[in-house]
Amino acid sequence: MTSEQEYFRRLELVVQNTTNMIVVTDRDRRIEWVNPSYTRVTGWTLEEAQGRRPHEMLHGPETDRGVSARVGALLKKGQPVENVEIINYTKDGDSYWVSLNIQPVFDDAGEITQFVSIQTDITERKRTEKEIERLAYYDPLTGLPNRRLLMDRLTQAVAASARTRESGALFFIDLDNFKDLNDTLGHDRGDQLLQRVADKLRSCTREGLDFVARLGGDEFVVVTTRLDSDRSGAAVQASVVGEKLLTALNQSVHLDEQLFYSTPSIGVTLYDGSTRRVDELLKQADLAMYEAKGSGKNTMRFFEERMQAAVMDRAKLETDLRHGLMQEQLFLQYQPIVTLDGALHGVEALVRWQHPRRGLISPAQFIPLAEHSGLIVPLGHWVLQQACQQLVVWSELDRFCDLTIAVNVSARQIRHPQFVDQVMAILDTTGARPDRLKLELTESLMLNDVEDIISKMAALKALGVAFSLDDFGTGYSSLGYLKRLPLDQLKIDQSFVRDVLTDTNDAAIARTIVTLAHSLDLEVVAEGVETQAQMDFLLGLGCRTFQGYLFGRPDAAAGIKTRYLN
Repeated sequence: MTSEQEYFRRLELVVQNTTNMIVVTDRDRRIEWVNPSYTRVTGWTLEEAQGRRPHEMLHGPETDRGVSARVGALLKKGQPVENVEIINYTKDGDSYWVSLNIQPVFDDAGEITQFVSIQTDITERKRTEKEIERLAYYDPLTGLPNRRLLMDRLTQAVAASARTRESGALFFIDLDNFKDLNDTLGHDRGDQLLQRVADKLRSCTREGLDFVARLGGDEFVVVTTRLDSDRSGAAVQASVVGEKLLTALNQSVHLDEQLFYSTPSIGVTLYDGSTRRVDELLKQADLAMYEAKGSGKNTMRFFEERMQAAVMDRAKLETDLRHGLMQEQLFLQYQPIVTLDGALHGVEALVRWQHPRRGLISPAQFIPLAEHSGLIVPLGHWVLQQACQQLVVWSELDRFCDLTIAVNVSARQIRHPQFVDQVMAILDTTGARPDRLKLELTESLMLNDVEDIISKMAALKALGVAFSLDDFGTGYSSLGYLKRLPLDQLKIDQSFVRDVLTDTNDAAIARTIVTLAHSLDLEVVAEGVETQAQMDFLLGLGCRTFQGYLFGRPDAAAGIKTRYLN
């Protein structure tokens, strides 16, 4: 045996016996060869793995797709991958961690012929790191983040608030009379209660957006993020969360088969991008919590008195809105949508509220309130019913029989399981023509449950109902979903139209939306047109349908009839 043959024999022994997993793929990342360690760890034999791509077998629920994408991008460029850590899965579905190194192999012409991957199993190291982190940052009794981790996450939340301009809230929770429980029933049952409280607090928060921590003793903290940028609106949202916490913690629990009741006192403070010190937030919420205890316990108090007043005012307004829906205080007005020659093309239905004491209340005030409280569902149903009844009335007029009425649909409405049935029932009971009804959706609807929304749109589209995407360009604009939606119309948001003559970016966005709409064979409507100059500019872009004060303010149905029939 020559020295060269001896070298390769020894190399083969090393490769066969190493504890590292070695995978050789072709230039298209299809497996050509794996060593025994790969089979031992993953469960995939050489015969089973050959011809398949590694990610097709090894990726699973917790695999970081971003890391996987970066690895793919490096290999596509012919660059090596060094010390990348990622979760993989065995043939039986068990997860394990690897440190991944991949080296491209080139021929004499510089073309990639193969990739050689060496993977080191680092599962035990990761488990050890996770245990060290748990001991350092988590409360051993409840499993919640401790004070140390709370301060770190709170700092991150405040920094994120500065970037997004969204507010957040910090809730300081203290259990009423917890010392009495410990003294009378013992610390074991006290610990059980703390564990139950921790579980209840977790159930009241949004995964990935909010978090719960235990400061020590019977003190807990809940931090919520992504609340309204308006302080009053954020206070209202925080009050909703606080009431949810109060309700959850007022429920009885069984401690060693004995029923026990516990109540909390909760202090709340808000934070935003102007917040400087997170320890001050804890002090503020702590003070508010003591104010809650001083007010009789089992209640919630805000740190800023004016916020408490705002919450009470909004709560009263919510009650009034519920009564207003039942007492027919709400009514519809219609804003004309016209063509370039000024002819009436359709209208948009806009809800108004005539409060018996406060007078006419702005939709900007009560629509967000309806959204937060859930009243938007019955309110939206009422608006849809009223609009369909108006369609029937107008169908008897020659010049109005082909008009469409556009109705805004909220996220809560369309996500309601019975939304399609409700729309069909309204059309059936009113006798309105489905092809004269247009439902306006906003881009924010597409952030979640896209498939469900598309299926509901398709069901109504089959009846003849049309769909418009409102406020286009202000939110989650994705061509990926846009091409799949059964739309008839795009609306250029008024925020772009307002400065279209002076802001080159707004002009470019408007031009792009018009071009996109035409390419998708969609009608495009420009909202908020107030001047002839704006209309002329939009006409130059190819827009032919308009809505705004230039053509008339919203009016009652009788006013629309008078204006366009005379």
